Amino acid sequence: MARKPRFNLIGVPQHVIQRGNNCEPCFFADSDYIYYLNCLQQSAEKFGCLIHAYVLMTNHVHILATPQMDYGISQMMQSIGRKYVRYVNTKYHRTGTLWEGRYKASLVDTEHYLLTCMKYIELNPLRAGMVEEPGEYPWSSYERNARGKENARIFEHPVYTALGKNIDERASVYHATFSHSIGYTTLDEIRKAVNQELVLGKDHFKEKIAAMTQRRVVPGKPGRPRVKDVEGYYFV
Repeated sequence: MARKPRFNLIGVPQHVIQRGNNCEPCFFADSDYIYYLNCLQQSAEKFGCLIHAYVLMTNHVHILATPQMDYGISQMMQSIGRKYVRYVNTKYHRTGTLWEGRYKASLVDTEHYLLTCMKYIELNPLRAGMVEEPGEYPWSSYERNARGKENARIFEHPVYTALGKNIDERASVYHATFSHSIGYTTLDEIRKAVNQELVLGKDHFKEKIAAMTQRRVVPGKPGRPRVKDVEGYYFV
């Protein structure tokens, strides 16, 4: 079966997920998370991607980023993948693949879903039962976005910047949204969009993207094969 073509729209955020092969771990020690984050920062800068949120789980990663150049997301993820697999294979004396095929990605409607998608990403450790509150997990962007802690990897999206006059005010407003859980319907929308590599957004946004790309941007008709709604060991 032919591979589905990537969305390639400069300036439109993408929610990216990449899983470990066979749902197996891809991080084994704190130093591995640190190395991956360094690769993420370097590759994002090299290929013109602005990172808005991320979380590194035990066996998969989520990234929300806006490309500033053609195929920026693809080039960034390929660069990270090559460097990180080489690092892991050398460090742990292993061979072969680490990732479960290609990464998956969905376009994100900034007006209606950007902040929710950020929140979804940063709540992964909580939903997985790894922590009691998202700030306890060290490998996400939560501390930057919700508490204003410095993080050179993060670039504020204009939607986030509009939350307040300064970082403390913006972080406070964003943090307040965590007092309300993400509804099941919205969770399902986010998961289906990224697993099926479609578009997360309102109908008018989907119609706009469909016209621009000449691609299907919503799930197919009932009866077609669907991607299993599982993100590794954890149902998140």
